[in-house]
Amino acid sequence: MSTLTAHTPLDIAKIRTQFPVLNQQVNGKPLVYLDNAATNQKPKRVIDALTSYYEKDNANIHRGIHTLAERATKAYEQTRLAMQEFIHAKHVEEIIFTRGVTESINLIASSYGRAFLNEGDEVIISGMEHHSNIVPWQIICNERKSTLKIIPVTEIGELDIDAYRKLISDKTKLVSVNHASNSLGTINPIKEIIDIAHSHNAVVLIDGAQASAHITIDVQELDCDFYCISSHKMYGPTGSGILYGKKELLEKMPPYMGGGEMIKEVTFAKTTYNDIPYKFEAGTPNIADVIALNEAISFINELGKENIAAHEAELLTYTVKKLSTIPHVKLVGTANHKVGVQSFVVEGIHHFDIGQMLDARGIAVRTGHHCTQPLMDQYGIEGTVRASFSVYNTKDEVDQLAEGISRIVKFMVK
Repeated sequence: MSTLTAHTPLDIAKIRTQFPVLNQQVNGKPLVYLDNAATNQKPKRVIDALTSYYEKDNANIHRGIHTLAERATKAYEQTRLAMQEFIHAKHVEEIIFTRGVTESINLIASSYGRAFLNEGDEVIISGMEHHSNIVPWQIICNERKSTLKIIPVTEIGELDIDAYRKLISDKTKLVSVNHASNSLGTINPIKEIIDIAHSHNAVVLIDGAQASAHITIDVQELDCDFYCISSHKMYGPTGSGILYGKKELLEKMPPYMGGGEMIKEVTFAKTTYNDIPYKFEAGTPNIADVIALNEAISFINELGKENIAAHEAELLTYTVKKLSTIPHVKLVGTANHKVGVQSFVVEGIHHFDIGQMLDARGIAVRTGHHCTQPLMDQYGIEGTVRASFSVYNTKDEVDQLAEGISRIVKFMVK
């Protein structure tokens, strides 16, 4: 487990009052929400920011000169500045707003891939990737007649870096891996992965979906070429996120979509494209959700990522201890460095059945392959039960999870 300790103890009871959704019952029981790796809940300040935009400032951005348009544009661009600081990007124009990690990866696969991948080139991903970091590369590699290679995953759920060193070659043009695994929780050694790739002149994309709310991100220190974040996994709204890209690379890449905003001048003979980041932001964006994302960034900054991570690490250690004492429970993913995610299976009981029985007790967990089917195939299982934690979760909720699993095992396993 992670050895992080909190610099400042968090008042979890007070934090919980900021999340309206937690104050409800499900199936007659108080809600225990342990599906944070899929999406975490939103503090009221984020919800209020959405409402405020639609009630007071609803207008299209960048093109209007009236007061509402100017207020909306200012708020929208303030989020870009906040995200630049959040990940320590060198230039604000390196922050491109997208619908989230999936769109960000597809943007790079489509734009960078079509511009710079050729027949015989290689792309490397890992065996623990989400489908959104597999399928786009399959599509572009098939189109460009390039080869897709896979970094193996060890039994405990870590990347085999020695195998990666042997896998990479001067034919490798791009490496794309996650910062932290959504199904195992593993925190990958991405600085080492990036350095190895750069020694072969390959560019690197990092899927930061599971990292943005838990791990300090400094894209300049990492020296990654691209980094992707989804708002909804860092207390922000769904349908928004960012792609960070080094300025010199973004300027060389062709647009991903055509339309308004991404142009400087259009004639029927020729179109001149806009500067970055707007070259990659065609059409009316998800204005309200981007504005509300700024409040999510502020929420994380005020609590402190190191404090959030320490609390979640304590919950994870406690969860492992509790689940390990229950007969017939097998943990899946036991890497030494993890975010607050623990997957497991129960011998003799399908994971879907466990999920439904826990839901009857008001406990929300994720079941299935978690969009990592190749990884499940490696472990020889259809899927797992996944408990994943956020700053508002408590040890009492872990106790309720363990009690629920114990009762299911007692009555279901013969």
